[in-house]
Amino acid sequence: MIRYAILGAVQGLTEFLPISSSGHLVLAQRVIGLDPPGVLLEALLHWGTLLAVVFFFRADLLAMLRSLTPKGTIEGRKEIGLIAAGTVPIVVLGLLLRGSMDRIFAAPTILGGSLLVTALVLGLTGIIRRKAERNQARFLDAIMIGLAQAAALLPGLSRSGTTISAGIFAGLTPRRAARFSFLLAIPALFGAGLLSLWDAAGACSADSVSWLGLAMGTITAFVVGLVAIRAMLALVARARLWVFSLYCAAVGVLVLVGVAA
Repeated sequence: MIRYAILGAVQGLTEFLPISSSGHLVLAQRVIGLDPPGVLLEALLHWGTLLAVVFFFRADLLAMLRSLTPKGTIEGRKEIGLIAAGTVPIVVLGLLLRGSMDRIFAAPTILGGSLLVTALVLGLTGIIRRKAERNQARFLDAIMIGLAQAAALLPGLSRSGTTISAGIFAGLTPRRAARFSFLLAIPALFGAGLLSLWDAAGACSADSVSWLGLAMGTITAFVVGLVAIRAMLALVARARLWVFSLYCAAVGVLVLVGVAA
């Protein structure tokens, strides 16, 4: 049970804080010898964090769904379109790299280098300030943020950190960039969980599955994910994303030093 709880906590915490969930799962496996989650648990961990986003932004999502009715607002329909547009890059890149992801995750130099890139991007949020900050995302904003999300398929490149930073660099207010980033995570997390579940369908036997452990991991990812979302929004509101650049830089350097040693 402890293994499932740890994996759930790592996924829930690092999926939303700008320190890379995939990178920290790799580090947990390498540093403390934690067994990888396996495809079925991986799917449920993704869906645990997905439920956290859906629950936290339930009012926004309901408003977007209502916009699809005849009496719905054009603004809500535009936002659905922007989220769909921003999802395209990760779908395309994810399908193209699907057969190569195991090799990518096995390369510690990619992990260390990506953590340093994350540190650089987060650090720039403390330096770059756009004069015209906007509350409404545009099509090009959605594409830019979507490309950042696709790039975060690399272990060590934080999805939340790169997408929120991309929104800020594009001219969105930090709050609006964070909101769009979290909403954009919904189709990405659903798709990642669905692909893992598809892989698990032919790889798992019902007799070998610890259903209690799976439930523990999923619930932990959900609860910790909710806490992480609240913490991340508070940090964004205070313009404190750059603080995590110090952590990512330190871990990235340690990984690369370990490779060179």
